[in-house]
Amino acid sequence: MIHQTIPLPVHYAGKLKTNGQPPTLTTYLLQNDTAPARPLVIVCPGGGYDHHSAREAEAVAIRFNALGFQAAVLTYSLAPMEFPAAACDLAEAVCYARAHADEWHVDAQSIIACGFSAGGHLCATLGCYWNSDLFAPYLPHKAADIKPDALILCYPVITADEIYCHPSSIRLVLGSTARFSRDDVSIERHVTGDFPPTFLWHTLADQSVPAENSLRLAEALRRASVPFAYHLFTHGKHGLALATPETSAPDGSTVEPECAVWVDLFKTWWERRGK
Repeated sequence: MIHQTIPLPVHYAGKLKTNGQPPTLTTYLLQNDTAPARPLVIVCPGGGYDHHSAREAEAVAIRFNALGFQAAVLTYSLAPMEFPAAACDLAEAVCYARAHADEWHVDAQSIIACGFSAGGHLCATLGCYWNSDLFAPYLPHKAADIKPDALILCYPVITADEIYCHPSSIRLVLGSTARFSRDDVSIERHVTGDFPPTFLWHTLADQSVPAENSLRLAEALRRASVPFAYHLFTHGKHGLALATPETSAPDGSTVEPECAVWVDLFKTWWERRGK
């Protein structure tokens, strides 16, 4: 396995406020040159744009390795910051991975962004805005270079609607900037047919980020004719990660067998895409 932590460029330095911690990409790359180039999953842990959840990082990458995917974990900008600093970090990660596809034994047209909670909002932001003018002032890349080929959104923060939003995530992702509004980070309001194919899952029991977040996105994807799969489980609190003992909270409350199938469901969906 190629396991290394790579500092990513920060082209927006001096243009956007950040907490000063540069983004990094930690790789979990399988070495088997006789196999076809593999899809790559870039894992974006949750943490409310305040921290990176360790339970939604390395163990998730290794689980994708077990299913035949290359993987990497992104540490992106956290508060205090200005929008779209974190999204720029993910765009940079996608671009970097695509540029190193041959070296990493990765299919350059199969780069998948996987986000949990606020990390899901991050992935959805890039999926929504990759070919817009949002990144032009901050990144030197072409739109095609930063486009994720698919998204995996796990109990994602999506909406800035005051009834269903996760208030602190919305507040922290925007920061102190006056250039962008709550509407700009309410992803379901800006979905077009260019949004990447998306695999979504959530639970009805989630009391931190209500399921209405992913339901609204699913409705928007449906209206825009974007291919997607949506799984809404009955049980399970927020922050399940893999929902297995490997990613359990100390009290065991995030072990939920009903939801632990989500990774296998994604693999099946991925393999049948376009069929």
